[in-house]
Amino acid sequence: MEKKYPRLQIAKYVAADYFSAMVSWILFYTFRKKIIVAPLYDSVGQDLNDPTLIMGIVIIPLFWLLIYYLSGEYHNIYKKSRLQELGRTIFITTLGVIIIFFILILDDTIISYKNYYQSFLFLWGVHFSLTYLPRLIFTTRTIHKLHNHIIGFPTLIIGSDEQALQLYNDLQKKPKSAGNQIVGFVTINGGPKTPLSNHIPHLGNLNNLIETINNQKIEEVIIAIEPSEREKIQQILTKTKATNVMIKAIPDLLNILSGSVKMSSLFGVPLIELSHELMPAWQENVKRVMDVVLSSVALVVLSPFLLVLAIGVKLSSKGPVIYSHERVGRFGKLFNIYKFRSMYTDAEINGPALSSKNDPRVTPFGRMMRKMRFDELPQFYNVLKGDMSIVGPRPERQYYIQQIVDKAPYYLLLFKVRPGITSWGQVKFGYAENVEEMIERLNYDIIYLENMSIYIDLKIMIYTIKTIMEASGK
Repeated sequence: MEKKYPRLQIAKYVAADYFSAMVSWILFYTFRKKIIVAPLYDSVGQDLNDPTLIMGIVIIPLFWLLIYYLSGEYHNIYKKSRLQELGRTIFITTLGVIIIFFILILDDTIISYKNYYQSFLFLWGVHFSLTYLPRLIFTTRTIHKLHNHIIGFPTLIIGSDEQALQLYNDLQKKPKSAGNQIVGFVTINGGPKTPLSNHIPHLGNLNNLIETINNQKIEEVIIAIEPSEREKIQQILTKTKATNVMIKAIPDLLNILSGSVKMSSLFGVPLIELSHELMPAWQENVKRVMDVVLSSVALVVLSPFLLVLAIGVKLSSKGPVIYSHERVGRFGKLFNIYKFRSMYTDAEINGPALSSKNDPRVTPFGRMMRKMRFDELPQFYNVLKGDMSIVGPRPERQYYIQQIVDKAPYYLLLFKVRPGITSWGQVKFGYAENVEEMIERLNYDIIYLENMSIYIDLKIMIYTIKTIMEASGK
């Protein structure tokens, strides 16, 4: 089976979109100047040297790429349908042309108002045609490869008995594949010798589910368990929701599944597709753009203040200015978090320990920084790297995560999003001094996950600024 290259596929879409936007703008410029306001332009040479044309060739394509990115056009690049592509291209073309019309075209010198309609329709028609044609070609080729098993999505079946066997047989009988490459199955209670083991490899059980997903690079999981195993459904959902995989289930489980679901048909094999999008794709992209822009601005604008803090840390006690420690991020990925050091260098000589209200390990300067949250400012660099977001659940060390998961397994749900510099739990609860308080703060983070939106992020940022101004941090 041919290996997928998502970045290369995205690059094809980006290149085609850029070229289509550039050509459509040149054609529109020629139409606008030669057809609508021809008396004002009597030389082709003047048109080719027009700064407006040159600027448009550079800026307009970038504008369209930004629109496509923010709207999620480059999301799930291998799971597009031709009908979906058509609808989204019509909508985004209409939106973009309206923006261009009001910003650039509305002040044109015209003979009659009919020229406005002509300009709008010409730009819309040319841009849509040139954009949709290559997309249609790319999507058709991808669908052909999926149907013919040339490319696929490594898929794991959870279940091993009659339900799972029936699902496997149904998938194998279909003349056109949806791209599901079944690599194996995991059992709930049974051993490796099950009806399904005669067809595909047995890869373990629920206890090593996450390890199996990571090792096999699983992209989709299909839950096909027996009615007698339904008490395990919540455990399965908790484990799998903490991973970056699409989760589907056979329809018989619909009445016991929680959360948003939608039907998905694998060319005749109906499945329930569990929604994993905590935010719409466009909001997630806007959030990322906000993270990059705000972090860049913060690091530049605050650089003199960061230098003052660095000097204060250095003069207050011996040791490095920046404290770096390993944390667990999105989808369980490890990364190094950066802070201004607020404790003495031997603070954890006896092992990991959470800070407390009057912690003697905290330096006087560090205590001031913690009250104002200034020690977290270097994490804007983590945001730029993509390890963190400005708003999101606070990242924890693996040492404490295991203790939390033992008491509150739903903590794994936090791995669905990037950890943040500030969070709803941080604003409403603050620093936790023990595992019990970390679990209590977790409740606020779960509320955040259930209500994620750009509006909520902005609200949390405002509350964080208020906390800083009031110096009410711990």
